[in-house]
Amino acid sequence: MKNIKLLILDVDGVLTDGRITYDSSGNELKSFNVKDGIAIKHLQEAGIDVAIITARESSIVTRRAKELNIKYLYQKESNKVIAYQKLIQLLNLTPNEVAYLGDDWPDLPVLLEVGLPAVVHDAEPLLKSHAKFITTKNGGDGAVRELAYAILRAQNKFESIIEKYYNKTELKIL
Repeated sequence: MKNIKLLILDVDGVLTDGRITYDSSGNELKSFNVKDGIAIKHLQEAGIDVAIITARESSIVTRRAKELNIKYLYQKESNKVIAYQKLIQLLNLTPNEVAYLGDDWPDLPVLLEVGLPAVVHDAEPLLKSHAKFITTKNGGDGAVRELAYAILRAQNKFESIIEKYYNKTELKIL
């Protein structure tokens, strides 16, 4: 965790609980955990990039990535390893500098490539056997925050990130 410079996230089952809901007009609905969003902001403040690689495509995901200032968004990636390889080449990173948080079969090829393969608590059991970090939280329930703060603590950056919350004059709403 000390070497991580990039955290890559899946969406359905990681940033969300994995449910896809359609309203009567056919609009897709997703729920994101605001606590995960705050943790993503904290990673960025600490100089750790965050990316999303997802097999599906959704304007909702585009909107959430924009809200969180996630610059690297890869949607409709049926082969996530290709997007992963493009991304680490773009950022000039080695696999040991990358963490990936996934939950299901499409995530396995990337999990096998990165230095820190991580899965959510309710991930596919086989993926858990390949993970170096398994969250205690399910996808969509703060799992991203759990991994993010573990990384920040391992890099001795957590305390300085949260210090501003004790100093009310420096506090900014995220």
